[in-house]
Amino acid sequence: MDIYTIIFLALAVFIFLRLRNVLGQRTGSEQPPRAARDMLPGGQDNVVPMPGRTLDPPPLAPSAEPMPAQERWKGVAEPGSALANGLDAVAEKDSSFNAQQFLAGARSAYEMIVLAFANGDRRSLKDLLSSEVYEGFETVIRDREKNEQRAETRFVSIDKAEIANADVRDRAAHVTVRFVSQIVSAIRDKAGQVIDGSADSVTDVTDVWTFARDLNSRDPNWKLVGTDSGN
Repeated sequence: MDIYTIIFLALAVFIFLRLRNVLGQRTGSEQPPRAARDMLPGGQDNVVPMPGRTLDPPPLAPSAEPMPAQERWKGVAEPGSALANGLDAVAEKDSSFNAQQFLAGARSAYEMIVLAFANGDRRSLKDLLSSEVYEGFETVIRDREKNEQRAETRFVSIDKAEIANADVRDRAAHVTVRFVSQIVSAIRDKAGQVIDGSADSVTDVTDVWTFARDLNSRDPNWKLVGTDSGN
């Protein structure tokens, strides 16, 4: 060998040894850098179990801890009641179900549907109603148009919205809500005269509506599938 070859070999060995000292040797038990673990949800390590491998104990995020039965439907249903059992059945099939959020959405849907029905807004109704319920609403709208009548509806308040029943049947979740509201409602003829209801008086109204969602569908939206009045 000439002198240059010897020099290059010596440099290569020196660089290899320096890298080994700086980087260390992999043993298979290294932990990821702390900064990387802190970027994970909850500051915990996320580990995906591989087939044939058992983790002891498996890491759990805080949100994965089951909620106590007495807290799960707080303000909605009593623990151990038929309603609580029905809500449990819905949540078992739809893990995203949240009763309080559902009630907030149901209140909005109730007002939207009542006003859309009064205004003859078929497009909005189609998005919110099942086909069967839509047919009934559309028949009334068509009759009003045929007789040149106009509906006027104004919400004064929605005093209460509470879940009355919940269950899972025919691969669909069903939740029934009782609404208590104050509404001003009237029907006018083509001359503008009130022929039904009152344009000035507030009426107390109780409606019992059932909403449903197909659990096999990716569509997260609920639709009105049944209407009734109650006390």
